[in-house]
Amino acid sequence: MAAKPYALLLASILMAACQPTGGLPANGGNPYAPSGPVRGEDSVDGLLVGHRLMAAHEYDLALRAYYRAAADQGFTVDVLSALGSANLSLGRLGQAEALLRRAVKEDETFVPAWNNLGVVLMETGQYAEASRVFRTAYALDSGQTDAIRENLRLALAKIEQPQYDATNTGEFSLVRRGNGQYLLLTTH
Repeated sequence: MAAKPYALLLASILMAACQPTGGLPANGGNPYAPSGPVRGEDSVDGLLVGHRLMAAHEYDLALRAYYRAAADQGFTVDVLSALGSANLSLGRLGQAEALLRRAVKEDETFVPAWNNLGVVLMETGQYAEASRVFRTAYALDSGQTDAIRENLRLALAKIEQPQYDATNTGEFSLVRRGNGQYLLLTTH
């Protein structure tokens, strides 16, 4: 009689094993999470993601987001300027300068690209050209952004006194967040 409870237990286990578990779909679906864009879903704008990552000082991740934006939108002035800003933040001054020069060539009225190009030129010791670039940015901005005015002042001070120490004032760069909105990034 002791075999009967075991037989019932074994029968119930076998019956449970035959029940559907909701595992892989019958059409042979993939057991792993999706690795690319989900079809039918809108993707998040790479520029917006990149700007948020820049604000969080995650420059490598921001650079990747900007490259995704370039793949989606092409190398627009916004994308070129953002790529230049990320490279500037990573200390890749040569790459930043090349990208920002492309951006100002693409759109000669794009203020953030002019300003960030000036910051790169300041970092590389090209103070005269930096002051000219900051003057252009300041004129295009109609003098509305204090950071550009401060950048111009620092560039002019460096021309007059190359040993001028601006460590207490910080250095500035602008990153465009949207139409008419700029995020001011400072590095000390």
